[in-house]
Amino acid sequence: MVDFARVQKELQECNRDFEVSGIRVVPKSEANLAHLLGTIPGPIGTPYEGGTFKIDITLPDGYPFEPPKMRFATKVCQSGAICLDILKDQWSPALTLKTALLSVQALLSAPEPDDPQDAVVAQQYLRDYQTFVGTARYWTEAFAMISSLGVEEKFPISVIASTGAKACEMGFPEALVRSTLERLARRKLALEKLCST
Repeated sequence: MVDFARVQKELQECNRDFEVSGIRVVPKSEANLAHLLGTIPGPIGTPYEGGTFKIDITLPDGYPFEPPKMRFATKVCQSGAICLDILKDQWSPALTLKTALLSVQALLSAPEPDDPQDAVVAQQYLRDYQTFVGTARYWTEAFAMISSLGVEEKFPISVIASTGAKACEMGFPEALVRSTLERLARRKLALEKLCST
């Protein structure tokens, strides 16, 4: 059975220094403390800088003796899976949700291409680092940036303008890219008009 008293203590501890760490964990619903949503800032000096990444957290019945299950809710790569040893066989009850999220943040700073969750991304990291950085920056701008209004801005104008070529380079069919960008541009314009009135 999940130790909910510990979970509540961890949530308070984690959220207490949010202003310093940028890390936050909240229940997805007040009725279920076993399903949480964590957020981490993109590490400074990486292509993820400036992004806020949401992480879906599910606590198994054996928590804290079993590791939490975490996956990116914010698009970072194709699968959203997180390949981290402390979320598998290296978990210890001495670890907390905050230390796990700090480890995920550190993984964004220093990916482990020798033990990847996404083999395509790992190959890109090893063989064409500049393309890896460009792709990671693009995904950060497209899915993890927060506007000055505090509203998640999934498709900033700068991203819409440069997305076509990048999306095609990533292997998406040109017709699909064009139709998707047209829809997104219309939605972005409508949102900007609504916000300016």
